[in-house]
Amino acid sequence: MKKLFTCTAVLGVLFWMSLPVQAHFQTIYTPESALERGGAIELKIFFTHPFKAGHTMDMHKPEEFFVLRKGRKTDLMDSLKPITWTSLDNSGKAYEASYRLRGMGDNVFCLTPAPYYEGEEDSYIQQITKVVVNTAGFPTDWDSEIGLPTEIVPLDKPYALWTGNVFRGVVKSDGKPVPHAEIEVEYLNHEPLMDQNAFAQEAEVEAPQDAFVTQTIKANVNGEFTYALPEEGWWGFCALGTGPDTEYKGKALSQDAVIWVQARDME
Repeated sequence: MKKLFTCTAVLGVLFWMSLPVQAHFQTIYTPESALERGGAIELKIFFTHPFKAGHTMDMHKPEEFFVLRKGRKTDLMDSLKPITWTSLDNSGKAYEASYRLRGMGDNVFCLTPAPYYEGEEDSYIQQITKVVVNTAGFPTDWDSEIGLPTEIVPLDKPYALWTGNVFRGVVKSDGKPVPHAEIEVEYLNHEPLMDQNAFAQEAEVEAPQDAFVTQTIKANVNGEFTYALPEEGWWGFCALGTGPDTEYKGKALSQDAVIWVQARDME
């Protein structure tokens, strides 16, 4: 029996080693980050592998969801509604929310999800995520340090990027830069279909090799990083294990910082 168990375990490890490299990304999605005027927007919140629209993980009730506008924080937990998000591989528990944008300026949406148990690694992941939506081009809060346990503070407006521009940010933990932080970068390669709570089947681009699916970059000694955006659409940046908490329910916790930015083609 012991021999059979060992063989099964080895086969399991080999199976997971054979899978394409993909990164987990907590996602807050809305189609447009730069709007001409205010009004109601819809947000879809799911935990997935964005480049390949791969396995979507079940989300449990988030710990915190709010928006920062002109320095004022508004709790949005009551706006969350459970949904099921469908990837190309499976379906997972997710959330949606509606929010009415008022006036001009930046709206920084921030989510602290419940830690997710990753069984293959016998550990937890918690990706503290933010996305900025602007109305009328009037800048207010896009570069604010929110005060999250860990966060990426943008050095460029996340909603005002042409394709080919660079996006720069600073990785912080408890307000302090994280030297040499490791950052994963992925492209949202399948369009999220808002009315179907699902990814489109068709991919926008093809990766020549797995290293292009999840790209890995490093911050400098001051926690700063730069990445040139090669394609129109949404790009996710995830700084790994930069949060102050390293344990949850007696197991290892990777407390990550995520930000999403949107690039547009010149037309």
